Amino acid sequence: MINSKSIREASDVIKNGGLVAFPTETVYGLGANALDPIAVAKIFAVKERPSFDPLIVHIADIADIKRLTKSEDPRVYALAQKFWPGPLTIVLPKSDIVPDIVTSGLPTVGIRMPNNNIALELIKLSGCPISAPSANKFGRISPTRAEHVKKQLPEVDCVLDGGPASVGIESTVITLDSMGFIILREGFITASDLLKVLPASLSTVAEHAPASPGLLKSHYSPLKPIYIEGRSNNLPDISRAGYLSFNGQFPNGFKKVDFLSKSSDLKDAAVNLFGALHRMEDDSDIDFIVSQPVPEEGIGRAIMDRLTKAAYQYSEKPDKHKKI
Repeated sequence: MINSKSIREASDVIKNGGLVAFPTETVYGLGANALDPIAVAKIFAVKERPSFDPLIVHIADIADIKRLTKSEDPRVYALAQKFWPGPLTIVLPKSDIVPDIVTSGLPTVGIRMPNNNIALELIKLSGCPISAPSANKFGRISPTRAEHVKKQLPEVDCVLDGGPASVGIESTVITLDSMGFIILREGFITASDLLKVLPASLSTVAEHAPASPGLLKSHYSPLKPIYIEGRSNNLPDISRAGYLSFNGQFPNGFKKVDFLSKSSDLKDAAVNLFGALHRMEDDSDIDFIVSQPVPEEGIGRAIMDRLTKAAYQYSEKPDKHKKI
């Protein structure tokens, strides 16, 4: 288990311009000093992340909002009081102390306060906000355990093992306009949750999309082909396929099954999604993956967003793999 000494040592890595993979309630993050552009550049290099994809900045004190942004919008503090620490990222006009590399040259920065004691202590001991995308190669499966990080990013200076993530999917990302909130990326906090604090805007996501990570059509992908059940006409031989079950059923013919949920529980599915994909990616008995879809309501919208993007490169380029 992680102790205070381990976190202090990790904070020294951050202070010295290094990279630390650390747990949050959503997924593991790959962190660097958000105010050090050279350190942040290492995140892009290690992840092989394109420079146009902005990073989220993690804080441990609401007072940092004033340092990092030009916003004095009271609605931000209403959201923070309700949802922080927690899986909500708010995109706001950035202040001059935030390096352009963090925001991919955009005038806005995404900020959140993670709901994880190890993450919060790391930020506090580091004495700086921490930029941290998910700790995986760009476009690959997000990590919800320390071993997922080590599998994809063995060169990281330090990995803090805080056990499995409790939420399992990335934060909801929103921005604000004069009318209300706009969801840029679906996550654990839903529109219904947000509506308890603010009205929704009538603006479209497309007007704001570049401000948020995780918006490419192909993302979160395993190294093996993955397909969503019911979205194609023909199945190849499923005798060496893995099946992701949401309702606890194990259809005949598949080599193996892994359960997003055994009782159609969306929270269970969110927590288990990336772990199940990692297990199937690593299983030599499985050649490809078929996932049962989940209802696109509440958290289900975020889960299907991840599954659809994970499957995109295979469903859109069927000539590379057998159709299903």
